[in-house]
Amino acid sequence: MATNSVNVGVALGGVAPEHEVSIISALQAAAALDREKYTPVPLYIAKDGTWYTGDALLNADRYTDLDALLEAATPVALRPTPHGHLELLETREAGAFERFARPPRRIQVDVMLLGLHGGAGEDGGLQGLCETCNVPYTSTGVFGSALGMDKVMSKRVCEQVGIPVVDFVAFREEEWAYQEDEGLDRCEAEIGYPMVVKPARCGSSIGIARADTRADLDAAIEDAFRYDSKVIVEQAVVEMREINCSVLGDAHEATPSVLEEPTPSDEDEVLTFQDKYMREDGEEAKGGGAKTADDGPEGMASLDRIVPAPLSDDRTEHIQDMAVRLFHLFECAGVVRIDFMIDESRQPSGQLYFNEINTIPGSFSFYLWEPSGVPFDELLERLVEIARRRHCQQNGRVRTYDVNLLSQKSLQGIKAGKE
Repeated sequence: MATNSVNVGVALGGVAPEHEVSIISALQAAAALDREKYTPVPLYIAKDGTWYTGDALLNADRYTDLDALLEAATPVALRPTPHGHLELLETREAGAFERFARPPRRIQVDVMLLGLHGGAGEDGGLQGLCETCNVPYTSTGVFGSALGMDKVMSKRVCEQVGIPVVDFVAFREEEWAYQEDEGLDRCEAEIGYPMVVKPARCGSSIGIARADTRADLDAAIEDAFRYDSKVIVEQAVVEMREINCSVLGDAHEATPSVLEEPTPSDEDEVLTFQDKYMREDGEEAKGGGAKTADDGPEGMASLDRIVPAPLSDDRTEHIQDMAVRLFHLFECAGVVRIDFMIDESRQPSGQLYFNEINTIPGSFSFYLWEPSGVPFDELLERLVEIARRRHCQQNGRVRTYDVNLLSQKSLQGIKAGKE
């Protein structure tokens, strides 16, 4: 390890249904970091919201016994510094002798590698914390993260700028409760069967179901509300091809990856959580050459996919251009994955629709960048460079206004105004 290596805080876990998926993605990234340049510092957010660090958290095998793992880990609190770094401050109470022997340990983090999926890790919450602590982070900012996480708002923004999306209806829980029949009637009138029901702010296909009957629709909406207080009901594309593209960069420059065409298992008409993360037969995906631990979790790399997607050169370029346009529309930074649908029934060439944007994609979409000529370790290096460059640019702007409104003279004016 180089003496001047950068400490990379690898954020994983989180209070979200995609907790385990996040662990897989983040551990893949930690294993791929070039140890000559970077030192991974795990920052695990447990399901109860407690934050931990410790080398044991970098070992995927230890997560099979979570109680034992947390005993070996160290609870920490975040302490911002005035120099653009973050300190992890040990919070576990030491024994009587240890309290006299040493103060709580502090670990410096130079840049945060955000590997959380869903919840406050991907919707702008953790990004806002990094902004508040003034530490660089490898992700889209607060605005783009929040917008991208919300399938309803993201589709509405796309509609405003002329990017095609399928017909949809959205419900908040208070609009649905005790008015189910009216809601079902609206879906049938505005969309028609078949439909696809999704929690508005979840990923990894959690809570997604297809509905072909009124009973199916009712049950699917009720189930989706278990995961989110807002649900989206979309027109199902029956003759659908899913095409995905990753984009890497920032506001100044953005580069698209090769395209992929994921393939659902034979019995499923939509990709499920099991398709994405629990397959063991994804031969094309497993040959990606990622620097992961031996026999470790593969995450999105286990999904069956065709790379590059079998499309004409013109269609490929059109989708890549659309992906870059969406990247800038959502004010993204770092690496994202944008998912499209092609309705093959709309001839002659099929209608292209925007489906969703993943501002922290599973496995950081390394499986799309390796065939694009960017190995996983280089992808991570670019993410760190982008994060530090954006942080430097932001800190070069005026962040405070040198006027003391609480001076004695100003306070007198405030008091007089109140009288």
